[in-house]
Amino acid sequence: MFMHTRKMRRYAVVFTMLGLLTTTLAACSGGGSESTGPAGKEQNEPLKSLTYWVDLFPDAAAVMKSYGEVTAWKEIQAKTGVEVNFQHPAQGQLGEQFNLMVASNKMPDVVDYGWNAYPGGAQKAIRDKKLIPLNDYLEHAPNLSKLLDENPEWRKMASTDDGDLIGFPFIREDVTQQVFLGPAIRKDWLDKLNLSVPETIDEWYTVLKAFKEQDPNGNGEADEIPILIPAGELAFAGAFGTPNDFYQENNTVKYGPIEPGFKEYLATMNKWYNEGLLDKDFATTDAKMTDAKITGNQVGSTVMFLNGGIGKYMDLMKVSQPDFQIVGSPYPTLNSGEQPVFGHMDNPVTGIFAGITGSNQNVVETVKFLDYLYSDEGKLTMNFGKEGETYKLVDGEPQYTDAVLNNADGLPISQAFRKHIMGATSGPFVQDVRHTKQYTTKPEQQEAMKLWSGTTQEKKMPPITIAAEDSSRYSSIMTDLNTFKDEKILKFIMGTETLDDFDKYVEMLKGLGIDEAIQIQQEALDRYNSR
Repeated sequence: MFMHTRKMRRYAVVFTMLGLLTTTLAACSGGGSESTGPAGKEQNEPLKSLTYWVDLFPDAAAVMKSYGEVTAWKEIQAKTGVEVNFQHPAQGQLGEQFNLMVASNKMPDVVDYGWNAYPGGAQKAIRDKKLIPLNDYLEHAPNLSKLLDENPEWRKMASTDDGDLIGFPFIREDVTQQVFLGPAIRKDWLDKLNLSVPETIDEWYTVLKAFKEQDPNGNGEADEIPILIPAGELAFAGAFGTPNDFYQENNTVKYGPIEPGFKEYLATMNKWYNEGLLDKDFATTDAKMTDAKITGNQVGSTVMFLNGGIGKYMDLMKVSQPDFQIVGSPYPTLNSGEQPVFGHMDNPVTGIFAGITGSNQNVVETVKFLDYLYSDEGKLTMNFGKEGETYKLVDGEPQYTDAVLNNADGLPISQAFRKHIMGATSGPFVQDVRHTKQYTTKPEQQEAMKLWSGTTQEKKMPPITIAAEDSSRYSSIMTDLNTFKDEKILKFIMGTETLDDFDKYVEMLKGLGIDEAIQIQQEALDRYNSR
């Protein structure tokens, strides 16, 4: 087994808050403060423009060429006087173009990215002088400082193991905003068969059998697909106490696919597959095929997104099949009354940061500008756009106008939101829970969000960072291991390999280095807990 120790140098970061700025907009104007940037340049002039590199979300790319066209960003620029020149990598080439960019000598002023994906992590990016940590600039960022002071766990998530603040994070302020995916089922089929939404694995089996045998789509053919889920899907593997990934119990890292509970999960999936309950093509069904099967009135249940799933399919089917209804279901458990532990839930600090790069020659003023987005006014603008155009205040609460909810362009609501606001995507600001409630407009979506939020998450791994010296070895182990594991999972479920060989499979994973990978994860978790 791989074991080694490291001497970790911990740095105590000391900074003095010189006083909150009287208004956040004044903070953006420069205020006469002076500082020295990475090139030794005094920074006492107001920020006039900056270059900003960020991925253009696919829904946004469908209706615009740049975030500079978004109503919210136009308002931010008008209110601050700062011109933001957006640069977007080609669709589908985010990682490759990020790596090419950081390898160059000149970078944009701000790069919005998951900086821990930098080779060796964000700490290595700081050491390479590609990224400027915020610690020494927090006196110029009173809004973000206040949020991090009030939420220490957010600060941990936004920091490296050495305590350096990576950049300006995208923050989801409420737990319901952090769920986006979960088990869903055809409520109209359940009603037709006089069945309730299943909660336990046994209840799921009963419902799926009924879907298979009782013709809920009413076409007289045995063409129903009771459930369509990918192999190793967390929503069902988690019911057996072992997700298809790393997790922790009392700060001890474990790997789900080698635990006994995972064998039980595989046995259940194998039973469902043999009985025709699990889609026979589950291993090869892609997004396009999934769309065809669901809109073809074949699929009884699956795992899907709130907006790209429940909302999308109900909109697509509302004319051709008015009774079509999909609802969320709780993450399943083995026993009735248990609270599920595992589920798809993002962290409040998502891991995407607007990082100030080493090429930025006006760091202080850039910090002030980005900090404005965390102010009440900045948050309102990023989440709701322009008052009187994309939202209005009703009893003091922002409400989207028809320009967004019933747009004249006939755009899908997801694209209409992207056209006007940033609240539905990401960026250096706090996502407003009032946005989320209006974005998920259907009652089925809102109820699903509540149900999917009902997991304890007590065994969830926090956003750890693999040490730079381990990253190459860890990546090599997991690449080979995942290829082997995924192949074996398919064979176990489809029955081409017997589960009597599960112990041999575990030994093979050990031979591929899973114990070493667990140790690397454990050391990363220990460092995270010590931040």
